[in-house]
Amino acid sequence: MPNKIKMFAFFVLISLFSMPIASRANEEIIDVEQISADAVADYEIEGSLFQQITDLEQEKVLMQLEKERAQLDLDLDRLAAEKIKLHMEIDALSGRAEAQQQELETEMAKLEAEAARLAREKESLEKAAENPTPIKPASATSKNVVEEPESKIGERFKLVNVVGAGAQLQATVADLTTGQNKRISVGKVLDGWTVKSISLDEGVVFAKDGQTQTLNVTNTK
Repeated sequence: MPNKIKMFAFFVLISLFSMPIASRANEEIIDVEQISADAVADYEIEGSLFQQITDLEQEKVLMQLEKERAQLDLDLDRLAAEKIKLHMEIDALSGRAEAQQQELETEMAKLEAEAARLAREKESLEKAAENPTPIKPASATSKNVVEEPESKIGERFKLVNVVGAGAQLQATVADLTTGQNKRISVGKVLDGWTVKSISLDEGVVFAKDGQTQTLNVTNTK
C-alpha cells in the first residue's frame, strides 16, 4: 500500500511540472507565427533580392524577344531582296523572249520572201515551157553544120480518139508511115516527144527540149 501511494504522488508531481512546460511551448509557437506574419506584412519587395531576380528574368526575356525581332527583320529584308531579284530575272527573260520572237518573225519573213521568189521563178519556167522562144539558127560564120528543122509530130502521127476520164485519159494515135495504131498516156514518149497532157478538148500535147506541139483531130498529113 505505501508503494502505491508513492507512485501516485510521483505521477502528480510529473503532471504539475509538465503543464507549465506545455504552456510555454504553446506560447512560443504562437509568438513565432505572429513574428512570421508580421515579417511577411512588413517585407518590402521593391529593391529586394527577389525583385532583382525578377527584373533579370524579364530583361532576359525582352532581350530574347528583341533578338528574334531583329532576325525577323533580316529575313524580311532578304525576302524583299530576293523578290526584287526575281522581278529583274523575269524582266530579263521577257526581253530575251521578245528578241527571240522578233528574230523568228524576221526569219519567217525571209522564208516567205524566198518561197514567193521560187514560186515566181517556177511560174516563169512553166510559161516559158508552154510558149518557148524560137531558137535562131546559127550563122554560117559561127557554125558550119546546118541544123535540120524540127520535125512536127503531126507530120507523122494522127490522133484517132481519146478515151477514159480524168487522170485516166488515154489516146490512140495512128502512125502515118506504117499505118499502125499506138495507145499512149501522160508521160509516155513517142518519137522522142513526151506526152505532157491529154484532154478531150485540146487533144494530146507533146513536149520536147522546151517546145510543145499539139496533136488533135484536125491534124492531117
